[in-house]
This record gives sequence, structure tokens and C-alpha cells, in this order.
Amino acid sequence: MLFGPSNISSGFSLFSISHFAIITLFVLIIVVIFLYRYKLNDDKWRIAEIGVAISLILSEMTYHFWMYYNELWKVGRSMPLELCNIGLILCVILLLTRKKIFFEILFYIAIFGATQAIFTPALTYNFPHFRFFHFFYTHMVVVWVILYFMWAKGYYPTFKSVIKLLVFINLLLPVILYVNQRNNGNYWYLRHKPDSPSLFDLLGPYPWYIFTLEGLLLLFSFSAWLIFRRKEHVSD
Repeated sequence: MLFGPSNISSGFSLFSISHFAIITLFVLIIVVIFLYRYKLNDDKWRIAEIGVAISLILSEMTYHFWMYYNELWKVGRSMPLELCNIGLILCVILLLTRKKIFFEILFYIAIFGATQAIFTPALTYNFPHFRFFHFFYTHMVVVWVILYFMWAKGYYPTFKSVIKLLVFINLLLPVILYVNQRNNGNYWYLRHKPDSPSLFDLLGPYPWYIFTLEGLLLLFSFSAWLIFRRKEHVSD
């Protein structure tokens, strides 16, 4: 079943034909956004921004209804507390408000979190299951939106945005730890690594990979700022 609680095929395989198709689409749209970046800098695209925001909201609502209907919704694993879930919420708010503060935090989550999820997804449902489409659609759109705001709208990360990200993450960290402890959860993979292959496998054993992640967050965030920094075109 396309919307059933179990997979309809043999399960998702990393770098399978369906995965390569998704990656191809992901890269293709990035190229299109870059090539048409000047044409996208027009107020007529405001309707499209709102439409994308609504599509993300509806997609996420459908996903939670699907989990509830199939008795898969659990407090310890289904709340929108993963970084990519938080990134999706920030993406919706950015599309609706165009406030740069949301771009500044979302930029790093999209570049590192959503992109990593697309190339090494923690996913068990294969094409054409609903969860397959939901997972890749929400993650890819977050990255596309960030690149759209950067290339078409002139939003760029700043040194202050790195500090804002670190403060944001570390303020949320104790909340995530508390929720994990109370509900036997594994949000942010703070209790164990993903079951499927991912970049976490290169970061050392538990719990040391958590400290490695913190260090990599700092390193990669500053590196991304150095690479993408520009003179500000949009006021805070």
C-alpha cells in the first residue's frame, strides 16, 4: 500500500535507482535556481513562496496524520524536534515573513543537515511509498529555498549568523536531552547513531561522536560563512 504502515517493496537502498533519480532532480533544480537567479528576483514570485510554504505545511500535516492513522506516532520519535523538522518550520516562517533572522539559522541546517539527509537518508520506505516522497520533498525544498533566498534575494550568511546558530542549537540541546530521557527518544541521534549508513559512522563511537558533531558544527559553520559571505543587501 502506498500509504500503509509497512513498505511496499524491498525497502530503501542507498544509491539505488530511485535514490539516484532523487539526487539528479535535486542537483538539476539547484542548477535551474542558479541560472535563473536574476529572473527569480521579482515580486511576482511572492505567490510561489507562499504556495511552497503551504505545501510544506500540508505535507507535514499529512505525514503526522499518516503516522497516527497507522499507529506509528510516538512521542519519543514523532515530534517535530529533529534538526531537519526544525529546519522545515524555519523554512515555512522564512517563506511567509522573509525575515533574515530565519535565513541565518536555516542556512546552516539546510546546507549540512538537509543535504546530508538527501545523500545518506535514514529512510526505510522506498519509491513509490508516500513516506519516500514526503522525506525527499521536504528535505530538498529546504535546500532549494535557502539557495533561492541567497542567489535570487541576496540573503547571505554573516559572522553573526554563525553565533546565532550556535546559541540556537545549544539552547535547544538540553530540551532535546530531556525529551529523549523522558520518552526513550533519540532526537538529534543523541542516544545512538542511525540504524542505516550515514556520516555518523565516521564520527566515532557513542558518546564521543556527540562532541565530534559539536566541533564539526563550529568548523563547518565558520567555513560556510567564509565561503558564502557577501556584502549585506538585506537589512536584519
